[in-house]
Amino acid sequence: MRAKGLSSFPMASLARMLALGLALPLGACVVADAGYDTSQPVYTTPPPQAPAYPPPDSYPQDSYPQDGGYEASAPQPPPPLPDYAQPECPGPGYIWTPGYWAYNGGYYWVPGTWALPPQAGVYWTPGWWGWGGNAYVFHAGYWGSHVGYYGGVNYGYGYSGHGYDGGRWEGGDFRYNRSVNNVNVSNVHNTYNTTVINNVTVNNVSYNGGAGGLNDRPTPQEQNWHNQQRWRPTPEQIQHQQGASGNHAFYASENQGRPPVAATPRPGLFNTSFGGPNSPQPPGLDPQRQQMQQQEQLRQQQQEQQRQQQVQQQEQMRRQQEQQRQQQLQIQQQEQMRQQQQRQLEQQRQQQQMQQEQQREQQQYQQQMQQRQDQYREQMQQRQQPAQPQQMPQRPPQAQPPFNRPPPPPVNAQGQQRGKPQLPPQRPREGERESER
Repeated sequence: MRAKGLSSFPMASLARMLALGLALPLGACVVADAGYDTSQPVYTTPPPQAPAYPPPDSYPQDSYPQDGGYEASAPQPPPPLPDYAQPECPGPGYIWTPGYWAYNGGYYWVPGTWALPPQAGVYWTPGWWGWGGNAYVFHAGYWGSHVGYYGGVNYGYGYSGHGYDGGRWEGGDFRYNRSVNNVNVSNVHNTYNTTVINNVTVNNVSYNGGAGGLNDRPTPQEQNWHNQQRWRPTPEQIQHQQGASGNHAFYASENQGRPPVAATPRPGLFNTSFGGPNSPQPPGLDPQRQQMQQQEQLRQQQQEQQRQQQVQQQEQMRRQQEQQRQQQLQIQQQEQMRQQQQRQLEQQRQQQQMQQEQQREQQQYQQQMQQRQDQYREQMQQRQQPAQPQQMPQRPPQAQPPFNRPPPPPVNAQGQQRGKPQLPPQRPREGERESER
């Protein structure tokens, strides 16, 4: 695996930097005399072209002194970043600073290492090479409260081109992301595990702009952070860079881009072969410790599997609950539809009854109107007929009394029958007279 983490930036002494500054105008000659293999295309001087990266003066210059950090320029781009494994973190508080190519008459590799920050709460911003129009300029790394812009170079191990995903400060303790760092939890307990997904092209390009370089620009937030307060590389980081500069085995002209030591567990430990192409495992790990690490990794894998199972179970329960809720909702909707249908049927029945009642009333009204019209027509017909004289009804003839019946007695002038004695009128009694009054 390629070293994709930020490394500490070594710093040259004042005398070396002054000498380098005097030698830069003759940079082309210095490179040729350094024995660098200029026959390879990646190391040749690019043809003249429009700068793909803004000139260095378009960004603020590094604020810490020149003798506190390494800065240089070169006429050729740096070699690709080598592939290497990250050493195990030596203990709490260390922050990974990835390896990078430095320049001293020729490119040499400064191994990545775990370094202690100058104080709590600061992060390492890696240095980076960028095309400045006439030469490739190196922007020195620094410590700051935020990770600034480092050219979009994918150094790995949390430094994917922008920002840092390898850990974070919580109070006065630094917590490590085990998904991108080689951390032994038996020695370092402040850890977490967050998978980092980077939508970037994984390559080994180590510079920005120019021929074959990255085409990346800083974000507005990174531009604001460029003027933040900075801290110079620590003395250990400076010694680490100077040690690599004085070792010819680290120069690309000697190792052809494959340094013998690509990364170290601490600054300046160049006597170990960890991180080189022939030694992918860190030194000093006895079988017992390797077994303990394997057991710890197995335990972590089991815990991760249990956590994933719990997550799956919770997700399954959530889906079941969602299905039950959907079923209940469907039942409720069906019940509402049934009630609505019943209401509609009831309304239809009532409407039908009303229509029938109206039809009956209409029929009765029509019958009554027809009867009245008939009566009126009859009356009109009767009026139109001529009046006929009325005939007196004839009395029926009286029956003749039989001959054997004697005739009725004669009646006198007072209407009394003759032959019967007439009684004198009786006088009313006293009581009857008063009652009559």
